[in-house]
Amino acid sequence: MSTSTKDLLGDLLAGIISGGIEVVDLAQPLNEKTPVMQLPEPFVNTGTFRYNRLSNYDDNGPAWYWNDFTTGEHVGTHFDAPRHWISGRGQDGVDTMPIKNMIGEACVIDVKQKCQENPDYLLTVEDVLEFEREHGQIPEHAYLILHTGWAAYNDDHEKFFNVGADGMPHTPGFAPETSAFLARERKILGVGVETVGTDAGIAATLEPAFPSHYYMHEANRYGMASLANVDKLPPRGAVIIATPLKITDGSGSPIRPIALVPVAK
Repeated sequence: MSTSTKDLLGDLLAGIISGGIEVVDLAQPLNEKTPVMQLPEPFVNTGTFRYNRLSNYDDNGPAWYWNDFTTGEHVGTHFDAPRHWISGRGQDGVDTMPIKNMIGEACVIDVKQKCQENPDYLLTVEDVLEFEREHGQIPEHAYLILHTGWAAYNDDHEKFFNVGADGMPHTPGFAPETSAFLARERKILGVGVETVGTDAGIAATLEPAFPSHYYMHEANRYGMASLANVDKLPPRGAVIIATPLKITDGSGSPIRPIALVPVAK
């Protein structure tokens, strides 16, 4: 390791310790109240998070407290690997993805106001281009993060899923042409959202259905869902670190992603 590299890592650590770099927690709490996507029949649903208390300094373990838990790969703040979707079949799982792809710049597009006016709002290609005109082209090895304000509803399942009279959830996401553009015209690592999944609630009615899943995973890109504290990130300049569990043949994993954010002086 060169002296300059040592200095770079030393400066990073010093910045974290001093507070010059803020570490932002991007995960929602994971517990038995965590909202979980429900699929209609006849599809099989993922399990919710469940604790099995083993001991609490009692007869079952007088000197220790610990638990078993069960949960699905795609519960709470979680990571989608390409093999999660049929278009990414045979591509990376959480156990085979390159380690360096767990770290990337965050490019945050703020459409919160548009989503308040229209909960079915779909990010457009023009939204992306407008962001790039102001902040520069989305670079290689970045995560595009969609700031919709939906994280505020995580503890209110009715608002979080926003199911309408038609029986469908009404939550924001990506237009099909936008997902295709990001997957084919930008060398991003993937996308991140505050909603329960990386597609809009009405995504089953789009062409193709669930376009963010379809195009991202087809291109061997990744997804992060149920993110928190996205509002604390700048449009550019933060670095996200998202490390899924190394589950053999895993299609996804709960994660606790963090962002390193330079503090303005």
